[in-house]
Amino acid sequence: MAEGKGQAFLDKFAEVSAKVGNQVHLRTLRDAFATITPLYILAGIAVLINNVVFPLFFADGSAELAAVQGWGSAVTLGTLSACALILAGLIGYCLAVNKRFENAIACVVVGISSFIIMMPQAVTATLGEFLVASNADDKLADSVSYAVADLGVKLSDGYALTGVEASGVLSTTNTGTNGLFGAIIVGLLAVTLFIKVSGVDKLKVNLGEGVPPAVAESFNVMIPMLLTLSACGLVSAVLAAAGTDLMTIISTCISSPLKGIMNAGPWAVVLIYTLANLLFCLGIHQSTISGVLAEPILTMLIVDNMATFAAGQPIPADHYMNMQIVNSFALIGGSGCTLALLLDTFLFSKSKTSKTVAKMAILPGIFNINEPVIYGYPIVFNLPLMVPFVLVPDLLIAATYGLTCAGIISPCVVQVPWTTPAVISAFLTTGGDFRAAIWQVIEIALAMAIYLPFMKVSERVAAKQAELEGVVEE
Repeated sequence: MAEGKGQAFLDKFAEVSAKVGNQVHLRTLRDAFATITPLYILAGIAVLINNVVFPLFFADGSAELAAVQGWGSAVTLGTLSACALILAGLIGYCLAVNKRFENAIACVVVGISSFIIMMPQAVTATLGEFLVASNADDKLADSVSYAVADLGVKLSDGYALTGVEASGVLSTTNTGTNGLFGAIIVGLLAVTLFIKVSGVDKLKVNLGEGVPPAVAESFNVMIPMLLTLSACGLVSAVLAAAGTDLMTIISTCISSPLKGIMNAGPWAVVLIYTLANLLFCLGIHQSTISGVLAEPILTMLIVDNMATFAAGQPIPADHYMNMQIVNSFALIGGSGCTLALLLDTFLFSKSKTSKTVAKMAILPGIFNINEPVIYGYPIVFNLPLMVPFVLVPDLLIAATYGLTCAGIISPCVVQVPWTTPAVISAFLTTGGDFRAAIWQVIEIALAMAIYLPFMKVSERVAAKQAELEGVVEE
């Protein structure tokens, strides 16, 4: 009876989890972040080279260092500083695909345009120096720069000139990493509205036959696009009249609290990955849970860290938990840290079947691809191995976070490809901290020690089942 209730619970859990993972807006978010990931990896490479590699060859503060760092700065400008703008368009495209909307390109346009419409129409720019034309009669003559402190502006005592309000500009505060939540919310809402309105046949403009398809499609969605963007403009104007804007509201009321939840210790992340890995043990990919509930927010945190590291600033403690702690330190060999299981199999297993699977799975496992282990060893529905598969990543997430908070290893500041092998990934993601690489070696040893007794139990169970079925393993 108890076994039947337990199986019923697992079946219900898998059913509910699958529904959550397949919710169209959450799936869109997961797909959009998966698409933009190469952009973040390129940004991470540029940040790493600019701040770790180049300083090894050029003197700090030299003109030569500044010149070569221009490459990384340009890449950062086109990736990190524009990532929210790009994400808004990707969300539009992915939502169109997931809803099977025919004109996906129009959704990209709506996503980007609505996001820009919602931005503040004036921003405060930080002043470094100000420029004055060297010739009073020729305003195009080479300018002379002066320090802001020398600007002759009469101010009350105790006040200093720190910035200037500028209009007609887009701030990287909104288009870059700080605008990611705004891009998500505006992109999802605006494109959902656009797709809904586009379904009204009376709003379509039919130009008849003989018209190029691209022209016909653009006129079909012209009125829905105008209505959607006009609605966004109305909301933006109302908020501006109230002295605020949607980006500020989202940052204050949504993004900061959600980031705070993920960084209030490792517990939220541990809980999500416990559920995700348990789901994987039931045959449903763990990204169904982690990919929609944790990874977008954790990715934003590591992207924030890259921007902070690129600017030469210290990483704030509330950004120590991020996607790279999970990818580099808790998924060694893939979900469940199964590289440790493979190493245990080579060293201690007496099962010919297990060793055969390990030989096939070790090469993908080095690059953190472990589907051969999940379904071939197997982990799925293998009760003894389900225990370390779920618990080992939880332990490593919590331990790595604790070591980072204690200053024993450096925070993760670079997003590296998830296929980067162990030791190398730890060294790169922490900006070249050899202590992190050593810790990753210790992690593998700990994981092997935890997996070993469960692997032995699993082999005994398999041998017993084979004996009952009349099959003898050589």
